Amino acid sequence: MSRTDRPIADPGVVLREEFDDWAILFNPDTAAALGINPVGVSVWKRLDGRKNITEIVTEIKSGFEGVPDSAGEEIGTFIDRLVEEGYVGYELKVSNSVSCN
Repeated sequence: MSRTDRPIADPGVVLREEFDDWAILFNPDTAAALGINPVGVSVWKRLDGRKNITEIVTEIKSGFEGVPDSAGEEIGTFIDRLVEEGYVGYELKVSNSVSCN
């Protein structure tokens, strides 16, 4: 994944917010569930396909106090995990060019 990729949450995945701003992601297609902390919830809510990883990290850093310098790497790793487990994907860019041989 590149920092310029624009991740998008699977619209079929359910975010169930629990106590103390923690939440559970539930994928009804696979019956998989994943608990996420408040920062994870904030990241999840930004996975709209319009923001790239760098923009998401910037928003998280401005929205939380005491964010460590390693936040960018940690958020990228979190999003990678969400992709691997099928909660998140990327919109494919389709080229309009046609080549004839």
